[in-house]
Amino acid sequence: MTVDASQPVPDNDEFWRERRVCFLTTSRPDGSPHLVPVGVTFDPVAGIARVISSAGSKKVRNVRGARPGAQVAVSQVDGRRWCTLEGTAVVKDDAESVAEAERRYAERYKQPRPNPERVVIEITVTRVLGNVRPSGW
Repeated sequence: MTVDASQPVPDNDEFWRERRVCFLTTSRPDGSPHLVPVGVTFDPVAGIARVISSAGSKKVRNVRGARPGAQVAVSQVDGRRWCTLEGTAVVKDDAESVAEAERRYAERYKQPRPNPERVVIEITVTRVLGNVRPSGW
């Protein structure tokens, strides 16, 4: 996937910048789906979606407890417009990754409240579904 970051943002990329609640699906240890509302940021150039969370949350525990390469999905809808990003997730807790995720979150939503337990779930997007597909997909 190649996107020229110097070009204007296409409408489909704008869909992932508009403020709206999204949903993250992870798998519980028994294999059943765990679906929760979250704020998601998406970088179509890097192909990475990010979700900030507390380290002890169920979604974070699910990702940390999953086998390597386990799939997750984030999705959003606006009337008839929708998009789901699927990919592999990792939890990062280093200061640089968390700060970058917080910066992106503040751009799309608002400045997140302070949280010393904050981590970021980084999703390397491998598949896109929907009628509002980001650049390169």
